[in-house]
Amino acid sequence: MPGTTPVKRRRISVFRAEDATGIEPEMMPREGIDEAVLAGFARLAEANAREGMGEQTRLLFRESGDQGMSLVHAWFKSGYVLPFHSHNTDCLYYVIAGELHMGSHVLKKGDGIFIPKDQAYGYEAGPDGVEVLEFRNATQFNLKYGANDERRWNRIADTFRARADIWAGETVPPSARGK
Repeated sequence: MPGTTPVKRRRISVFRAEDATGIEPEMMPREGIDEAVLAGFARLAEANAREGMGEQTRLLFRESGDQGMSLVHAWFKSGYVLPFHSHNTDCLYYVIAGELHMGSHVLKKGDGIFIPKDQAYGYEAGPDGVEVLEFRNATQFNLKYGANDERRWNRIADTFRARADIWAGETVPPSARGK
């Protein structure tokens, strides 16, 4: 039809686990970093916390362009505590191994949770850790810190101190144990 914009057709895309990459900062910029968050980061630094110590994330799939789907695999080691945060897009989490503790809810293999955009949340990995798949209807999304009080930051820092040696020995994610 004259004057109409042609619809760009999406194509089937195959992705392979061995091609997974890290999540680049421009894909998930961090926001909401105020005085309280900086103080929390300082507590984590005092606990010798570093990225990758108790967690591993891999970008499995991302459509090209600014819109589309993305899929992240995340492994949080035993007892890992996430700070409260939100994202500017919806996210569907699917537990593939271990346990995810969120308030009074304990999610196990095959369970999942839907987090609407801009909803603050945090969770803790169970005694064997947790692996989740994070499905998003976006190729870029923020990580906005919020609702973390001093008690929460202290709990996260204390967990890093107490579990550093344990996490160093956790080299295989729950889904691969016993294989």
